[in-house]
Order: sequence, then C-alpha cells, then structure tokens
Amino acid sequence: MGRIAGRFARVEPRLRAGRLVLGLLSDLPRKNCWTIAEWAGEKTPHGMQHLLCRASWDADGVRDDVREYVVEHLHDEAAVLVVDETGDVKKGTRTVGVQRQYTGTAGRIENSQVAVYLVYAGARGHAAVDRELYVPRSWTSDPERCRAAGLSEDAVFATKPELALTMIERFLDAGHSIDWVTGDEVYGGNQKLRAALEERGLGYVLAVACAAEVTTGAGKFRADALARKLPKRAWQKLSAGRGAKGHRLYDWAAIDLTDSARGHRQLLIRRNRTTGELAYYRCRSTGPVPLRSLVRTAGSRWRVEETFQSAKGLAGLDEHQVRRYPSWSRWVTLAMLAHAFLAVVRADEYTRRTGPEDLAPLTCNEIQHLFLAVTVRPMNGLAHRLGWSDWRRRHQARSQTSHYRRQAAAQT
Repeated sequence: MGRIAGRFARVEPRLRAGRLVLGLLSDLPRKNCWTIAEWAGEKTPHGMQHLLCRASWDADGVRDDVREYVVEHLHDEAAVLVVDETGDVKKGTRTVGVQRQYTGTAGRIENSQVAVYLVYAGARGHAAVDRELYVPRSWTSDPERCRAAGLSEDAVFATKPELALTMIERFLDAGHSIDWVTGDEVYGGNQKLRAALEERGLGYVLAVACAAEVTTGAGKFRADALARKLPKRAWQKLSAGRGAKGHRLYDWAAIDLTDSARGHRQLLIRRNRTTGELAYYRCRSTGPVPLRSLVRTAGSRWRVEETFQSAKGLAGLDEHQVRRYPSWSRWVTLAMLAHAFLAVVRADEYTRRTGPEDLAPLTCNEIQHLFLAVTVRPMNGLAHRLGWSDWRRRHQARSQTSHYRRQAAAQT
C-alpha cells in the first residue's frame, strides 16, 4: 500500500483503500461495500462508497503502480503479454457498459458487462497489469447515457482489439520490453492489431478461426485446408506448459508463410492427442524461431484464465456492485492490486523453497488463508454486529417505503 500512497490527496481515503484491499483479500462469501465495511469495523458502508465514487485519488496512477509492482517482482526476459476479455453478468441497463452480449463467463449471450485485461505471464507467475472497459456502441452513441454513467460525453467506440492495443502500447511506453503477445481469435482475426504489433517490433502467436485465409508461397489457402496437407512427420509432441494435472501435451506443426520486411510469418497448428481437434495460430517473429518457442507462447494464453479465476475467486474482481465508470475502474484496480500481492508472495516463496521437499509450494489460495489467519482477521464484537443489523434493517425499510410510494404515484 505504501507504493500507491502518493495517489491519494488525503490520508483518510488512503487508509480506507487499505482496508478495502484487505477486505478484498478476506474470506467473505460476498464482497461489496456493505460486507467489506462491516468486516473492516466501519459503522456504515458510506465511507467505502465514497472512496469508490467521490474521493480524490488517481485510479489510473494506481493501475500504473500495479504494473510496475508486477513487472518488478515477476520479471522474466521470456515473459509474454496475454490479452483477453472477461464478462460479468448484470441486471438492468444502467450499469456502465451493460448490454446483451456474448460473455465466456456464462458461455452464451447475457445481459453483461465486458472488460479487456492485459496479463503479464512469466516463469515466476502471472498477474493482470492493465484493464479497459468495453463500452458498446449502444452507449457511445448516447452522450447523455455516457454522462450519467461517469463516462466522457465525447467517448468514442473502441473494439476489443483496439482496447488491447491501447494497453500494450501503454506497457511499452512505460519503458518495458517484451518479445511476445498472445490472445484468442478475437485478437488474432484483427488485421489492424497484427499490423500495429509488427510496427512496434513485437512477435505474436494469436489464435485464428479454421476459415482464416493465409498466404503461402503456393498461394492463398484456408488454415484448415493447409492442415489437411501436412504429412505425419510434420507433427511433434510438445508440452504447452504445466497444468494442474501435469504437462499439457499436444501435437504441433508449423507452416511457413510468406515473409515480409516486417518479419517471419508462420501458421501454427495444435492437434488434441485424444480427440484430434485442431486449433490454429497466426505467428510473427523478427526471424526464424524454433517450434518450441511458438508452442511456449501459445501455451501462455492459459495463464490469463488462471489469472481471472484467481482474481475473481480470491480478490473479488467480479463482485463489484457499482454502476458508474469511475467506481468500476477503482474497484477493479484495487482488486488487481490485491491479486498481484498474492502472486508476488507466491513467486517469492516458490523461488526460496526453504520448506521440506514433501510439501507442495504455497498457492495463492493457501497464502490468502495464512495471511488472514495470522495477520488481518478482524475481531469485531457483538455490539458492532448488532449495529450493522440495525443499519441494514433501516435501509431495507427506507427502500420498501420508497418503492411503495413510487408505485402509488404511478397509479394515480
């Protein structure tokens, strides 16, 4: 928390932000301003709500501090930047960015809010270093709606690949270097993103659809048509990285595409050793690279799913109950900081490995459990709990009365 202290204009919101971060790391079954305020010993949730809505502090500055913290402690010369989006199912239409859209969280079209994240993935660990909210055209075409949600009236629509590029360029402009970027078909199918990465001298391994057309020395072909032409000797069994149940072993093959002044291009193909299902990746590097390098980069994409699962399950990334953009950006930034803390402690512990050989390394889940048990578990008495019960019941009574009055007014 000392790293971000300078981002706050006053000491009160800085101290409250520390309590909010501890609340995000708590074992509360639900994490929002109400539950965290009670857990932290505050009398009402108003202070936490003020911190997210109106207090004077720089959320984008904290975001930059999180990035520096992660890169400093998880630094790896072979690290990969992973871009991906995740959605949170929401009710109503007033929460910023919400509309009916596909979200992988639900696996279908739902009323949801979607954000794009940039994850730094290296050998020592992985954590999110940037975030951008996806604001659909239905919002950017309505200035009044944007203003009510805390967005700029001149907010312009940006696609998910454009948001990803904004974050990648922000990472590079901060003075950091990276060799590889990876992402799924949403990003691999976007020619503008690929061209921009090439302009910045970055290599990429980006997933594409089977129908994607690529150009070889013999002409233009669909990716799946090229896969059918491969001989058996073209395939190699390689690991895409360690998983919870061992190495992720697949068959891999690479096909050289037409080169250009911007680098060496290949089509990477992954085959499931059990089902035979194929996946395809557009690859670009400054020069020829071994197949293992492409496979390692492609395998790094699973790190983003692990990051989302951990950040949501342990740090409340998806549990915000806020409607306006400033509150959303503040909540997710502090959640990123909380998860980064766990990732850094895990990386440092894994590096030292001073414990017995018959113990597995500490996981983020175990670190959170020990941290709470040893350091921060609050001891609030009966009077505190009864006070919160009274506050909730008063709030519920006011809400009920307000609903009945509104209903009666509508009927007259």
